[in-house]
Amino acid sequence: MTNPGQTLPGGPPSMTAGRGPGYDQRTSVNGPSAVPRPKGSPKRPAASNASRIAPLADPGNGLFRAGDPDFMTSLARGLHVIRAFAGTDRRLSIADVSRATGLTRAVVRRCLYTLRELGYAATDGHAYFLQPRILSLGYAYLSTAPIAIAAQPVLKELSERIGEATTVAVLDEGSVVYVARAPTQRIMSVTLGVGSRLPAYCTALGRALLASLPPEQAAGELSRAELVPHTKFTVTSRQRLAEILAQVRVEGYALNDQELEIGLRSIAVPVRNVVDHTVAAMNVSAQASRLSRRELIDDALPQLRAAAERLGRQLAP
Repeated sequence: MTNPGQTLPGGPPSMTAGRGPGYDQRTSVNGPSAVPRPKGSPKRPAASNASRIAPLADPGNGLFRAGDPDFMTSLARGLHVIRAFAGTDRRLSIADVSRATGLTRAVVRRCLYTLRELGYAATDGHAYFLQPRILSLGYAYLSTAPIAIAAQPVLKELSERIGEATTVAVLDEGSVVYVARAPTQRIMSVTLGVGSRLPAYCTALGRALLASLPPEQAAGELSRAELVPHTKFTVTSRQRLAEILAQVRVEGYALNDQELEIGLRSIAVPVRNVVDHTVAAMNVSAQASRLSRRELIDDALPQLRAAAERLGRQLAP
């Protein structure tokens, strides 16, 4: 392990603080330094990829454990850096990752250097990007998790029957994480797949999962979430969300109408294992122009519930 600021043998060259227009700084192992612009070139406004990705949770909440000799802070930081690449931006500079994670540039540089040396990341000299080897980390879960294994054929059959995309997701730190998916045509502006994360408060999957929790625990999950209005239909009132979750508990399903993205409707139900414990949620997503709210409830919901029950019967406690 090196000390902050120490030059690593064979370490990566200085990285720019970003890619494309808007970057005039380079970050060396000892900090940022100005890079002269070519004569006559206009001053470019500051911008970053990190500003376009959702900031991760405060690293102080989970990356530092005072008094815990068994907790590896360096490993926690490395995983935090990997998570910064989630989202639509695939190439991030040291400065981008630093802003997204809250970690210092020196720490980020060492994490990225290590990931590069191990084959999990690469750099073009200006920005870093993940390599296919990173998939082995997620595959270790997908290849052994009962939900992921059992859900895929159930989703495929359901999707073929109703002609719409279907997903199974689990709740994780205020977000829903896709563990299995059977897509049809692309229905969202951002392509989603296994491993994708979406906020729980404004998705049908998330509300189905939150409603399965005791009200106090669900309220705690919502209190930690930043309620952002993704569209003009997004519910951001905590009181109103609590009322919606109460309704989901009574009706047994959650319906989301264009709260995450304009033109997207979704309906979801909980997936309960053989001892009736909610372990995931399953949904059907469709373009609003294709299926009305009533059609989702009358036509898709009965088949969705049957598929969720079929999956649940395969899941042991």
